Amino acid sequence: MQIREKVFIVSGGASGLGAATVSQLVTEGARVVIADIDADRGRALAARCGSDVCFQLTDVTSEESLGAAIGVAVERFGGLHGAIGCAGIAIADRTVGRSGPHRLDLFRRVIDINLLGMFNLIRLAADQMARQDCGADGERGVIVATSSIAAYDGQTGQAAYAASKGGIVALTLPVARDLARHGIRMMTIAPGIFDTPILEGLPDEIRTQLGAQAPFPGRLGRPEEFARLVVHIVQNQMLNGEVIRLDGALRLPPR
Repeated sequence: MQIREKVFIVSGGASGLGAATVSQLVTEGARVVIADIDADRGRALAARCGSDVCFQLTDVTSEESLGAAIGVAVERFGGLHGAIGCAGIAIADRTVGRSGPHRLDLFRRVIDINLLGMFNLIRLAADQMARQDCGADGERGVIVATSSIAAYDGQTGQAAYAASKGGIVALTLPVARDLARHGIRMMTIAPGIFDTPILEGLPDEIRTQLGAQAPFPGRLGRPEEFARLVVHIVQNQMLNGEVIRLDGALRLPPR
């Protein structure tokens, strides 16, 4: 799919991997709706990007809220051709810790935002794409979800997070098969450790140590590297139904 003048929605697009993706898509000539709960960052990013980007306050777990954001894409920009899911949270808690068993409400919250929120984006975006005309090559749209290498290498205290990201991995192929008849592709990226706002509070020494765990290039991933992979997925029609690890050959240790 050619990106220029196509319309995208990016959940979690106000910061981190999502913000880098928004900026890269705009550079490629796209029109973008930033769907996020962080209004300050989302509006600031939209203002920097110009008239081809708008912000919509969005709760990805809500059908009404996410549906409204997709409606904004259609009403303001004329349709929807791509959905990039970057919204997510990370909460650490052991299955049985010093204070007792893993809190069920915390586990449920991570699943609700990371997994159910992602599927909410997938299903609503695909429904809109399926009702639009296809291009000359038969393609109507592209969906890119964000998982994590924790889906494969979940560490101590990551039961909820790994389960939510593993669910996204498991969704990828069946969703791609479901949507093939509509000319819609489904892909997932599983990033390693990236330099995002989650790490902002850590000392530089710790950040360097985390990045050094990757065999090569031995540093934290840069959000723009994630964004460039999103762009390539959108442009390469043979990429469908697969999960790409973006991690510098990192395999997470138990702790």
